[in-house]
Amino acid sequence: MNLLEIKDLTIRYLTDDGDVYAVNGIDLSLSSGDTLGLVGETGAGKTTTALGILRILPDPPGKIMSGEILYQGEDLRKKSQEELRRIRGGEIAMIFQDPMTALNPIMRVGDQIAEMIFLHGNCSKDEADLRALEMLEKVGIPGERSSDYPHQFSGGMKQRVVIAIALACMPKLIIADEPTTALDVTIQAQVLDMMNRLKEDIGTSMILITHDLGVVAETCNKVAIMYAGEIIEFGTVEHIFNETAHPYSKMLFDSIPSLDERVDRLHPIAGLMPDPSNLPSGCKFHPRCPYADETCGREAPMPEELSSGHTIRCFKPYCFKGGVSNG
Repeated sequence: MNLLEIKDLTIRYLTDDGDVYAVNGIDLSLSSGDTLGLVGETGAGKTTTALGILRILPDPPGKIMSGEILYQGEDLRKKSQEELRRIRGGEIAMIFQDPMTALNPIMRVGDQIAEMIFLHGNCSKDEADLRALEMLEKVGIPGERSSDYPHQFSGGMKQRVVIAIALACMPKLIIADEPTTALDVTIQAQVLDMMNRLKEDIGTSMILITHDLGVVAETCNKVAIMYAGEIIEFGTVEHIFNETAHPYSKMLFDSIPSLDERVDRLHPIAGLMPDPSNLPSGCKFHPRCPYADETCGREAPMPEELSSGHTIRCFKPYCFKGGVSNG
């Protein structure tokens, strides 16, 4: 049984100016020990998917319209708020993108970690305080700094505190929403290495939301490419990196500068991500796709399995290699 299985999840933001189609019928699965990279441009629906899994969408206007979110075989959509509070933090934890907003500025960092442990760890306050010190040490922060406030830490140190809070109760699943975006490159590498090490130590699974394919290659064993609220390609790292099938995935790779090739200009993907309140007909990528034809503009492709564990939404897989359309 999968640790997490998402079936046909659809999420909209219902606003006075019209509906925003943020997530549109996605399917995802995650086994114990997996690290899944959820990749896509800004506005693809990655963060909304994460908030939907935890049932912490802003309400209003966010609303799960349909689908199942099966955690250890039980649908989180059918859980009461009290049941969800026990699961959040204790079994499923989230590392948010900006540590500045994730931490309480008027609470000492040690107290913030201890609070999570006390709420979910079935222990006394003294035991929670002791475990909070241990967690700080695990993420590379001296225990004596537990009495400091968030403003006394650098950006990288704040993110380490956020990670300590997320891992304090040894959750079965971590959802990390671009956890290194606000950090410089050297600190990014340290934080990712630390997250991988801690993940292995406690045997947890992880969904890593990112737009950085280099991070995915270093960290993940499964990858989901997201575009306009849909998973357009899903597979192992080997599938996505070595057997790239969707033209959007190929164009993402082509837009990354190469150390082996000297070029004057990068190769950006033409056009912009579509407005989620006014999505195009047919394949959502067709207005930007150089291989699109009339079928692509008229009909929406359904997920197709190219090989075991490798699925794609496209009428013309491998078209950039001169592949023949099967649409």
